[in-house]
Amino acid sequence: MPYELFIGLRYLKAKRKSTFISIITFISTAGVALGVLALIVVLAVMTGFEEDLKEKILGTNAHIVVLKSSGGIEDYHAMMERLSAVKGVKAVTPFIYSQVMLSSGGNVSGVVLRGVDPATDPQVTNLSRSLVDGKLTDLTTVPAPLASAEPVRPGIIIGKELARSLNLYVGDTLNVISPLGNITPLGMVPKMKQFRVVGLFNTGMFEYDSTLAYVGLGEAQEFLSMGKAVTGIQLRVADVYHTGEMVREINRDLGFPYYARDWMQMNKNILFALKTEKMVMFIILTLIVLVAAFGIASTLFMVVMEKTKDIAILKSMGATGRSIMKIFVLEGLIIGISGTAIGVIGGLLVALNLEPIVGVIQRVTGFELFSKDVYYLDHFPSQVVPSDVLLISVTAVIISLVATLYPSWQASRLPPAEALRYE
Repeated sequence: MPYELFIGLRYLKAKRKSTFISIITFISTAGVALGVLALIVVLAVMTGFEEDLKEKILGTNAHIVVLKSSGGIEDYHAMMERLSAVKGVKAVTPFIYSQVMLSSGGNVSGVVLRGVDPATDPQVTNLSRSLVDGKLTDLTTVPAPLASAEPVRPGIIIGKELARSLNLYVGDTLNVISPLGNITPLGMVPKMKQFRVVGLFNTGMFEYDSTLAYVGLGEAQEFLSMGKAVTGIQLRVADVYHTGEMVREINRDLGFPYYARDWMQMNKNILFALKTEKMVMFIILTLIVLVAAFGIASTLFMVVMEKTKDIAILKSMGATGRSIMKIFVLEGLIIGISGTAIGVIGGLLVALNLEPIVGVIQRVTGFELFSKDVYYLDHFPSQVVPSDVLLISVTAVIISLVATLYPSWQASRLPPAEALRYE
């Protein structure tokens, strides 16, 4: 063992006359540990929420959407075959997109109406897996009327929150109203058609569950007077984090008037907000480690003042200023590394068992920390990313190292004669 490390470890051991310094050392170590623990737990929770949100976005929307700048895509079957040949594309499906109004009794709500193909849509989106009532194939199977005199109505699938606001259940009928109706001598008359609710879906996102409604592709084409055209084509790809390159490739291949957009472009506002929030939270919580670093610096200043005679003797015996500086740098680093290690272990234990810990706190205090009705989540998301843990650990150790430099440099500059003058 190098003598610098040996002496640095000896200085960390408490003596009766330096108990106060040992307390400060303990507080500094605890401060680093607390900061590292808080960083790991908070970033794990934010990462969990971010991944859960991405999963819901990707489950409801396609990875890539191909659209036409004006009008719909007429020969979409040929376009689907062409896009299926693109490397990395796993599945394609056509869709129709339009804004309409739904009315039932005295309740009215504006929604986004999507026409989907029940045969190919399950290969691209998770709509069929998010259904809580009914089946996706019910959109093409005309529901039987409840009474023989009642007319046959096409099926529609709506979100759980939308059904709640309109007071609808499976089997009920509603009116779909399109503002782009027929032109008459009296002006534009909105087009209206009755549909029967054949299913309810629950994605876990209030925005989707309250503003989306699905009908069969043929029914949407007929109701919106689109003929055989569709709004666009949805693509599912193998790697969702490299869709940017595929979008550029598709745009080069198809050319004007077609263009492609990926899920990151369509949700860039919320993804940017999550990324910025995570970065800001990292900077704020790093201040806890920074405060603990001041404690390390204070500890070293006091140790240097107490060990003035020892430093002078070591220099008289031939120790260089660099060796003296190394002694106190190693002492501060031991404090920082110890606090970081304790914080990493504690942070991982808390982050990996956060849901049961939150459950225990809620049962003991009687206060609901995490309401599933508010956040629309069936579990408390927490995901530990190894790169985040490594970044936090390295940052904490670097901050601790920087905090040791000035007091260690001051110790290395101490003149032996001045230190021993009054001894």
